[in-house]
Amino acid sequence: MKICIFCSSSNSLSQHFYDEANNLAVLLAENNCDLVYGGGKIGIMGELSRKFKSLNRKVIGIIPERLNLSGIVSEIDDEIMVTPDMHSRKAKMFEISDAFIALPGGFGTLEELLEVITLKQLNYHHKPIIIINQSGFYDFLIKQFDVLFEEKFAKDSYKGLYYIASNQEEAVKYLFNYKYEISETKYL
Repeated sequence: MKICIFCSSSNSLSQHFYDEANNLAVLLAENNCDLVYGGGKIGIMGELSRKFKSLNRKVIGIIPERLNLSGIVSEIDDEIMVTPDMHSRKAKMFEISDAFIALPGGFGTLEELLEVITLKQLNYHHKPIIIINQSGFYDFLIKQFDVLFEEKFAKDSYKGLYYIASNQEEAVKYLFNYKYEISETKYL
């Protein structure tokens, strides 16, 4: 199974974010999962790439041409796909991945996460989407989602588009027990 992980490329984070990414990598590797990610060698991205490789799992990095630079792009991945732009990068990640997990990240992570949620809402896919709310990182995003539902900007049925896990173990358990059970017309 190929798991696309959206996450930070910042090297300035607290150590616990890297530690938790490593814990997730171990759990996924133990369950024969491979990594699809943004192709960077820095931040949580780089941490995940190195950890999956050390566990003998396949790593596929997908990076836009503009970021395909020495010092940024990973040199250890099994495969690096270079796309013309960010839009093509996301399309390729979406195409080859079986599931999506969002770890803490910045604007790019949020944008990638919201796009796969929207694509699922529109029935372009039925793949699991998991948000790991590590240390309450996504509390305010989850609160904003609640406002969308309360104010009727989103149907209550859309709550089933994604799963919020409080830790890596809960995320992996959900991933391997995932069954798409919502009728296609429910989200239209």
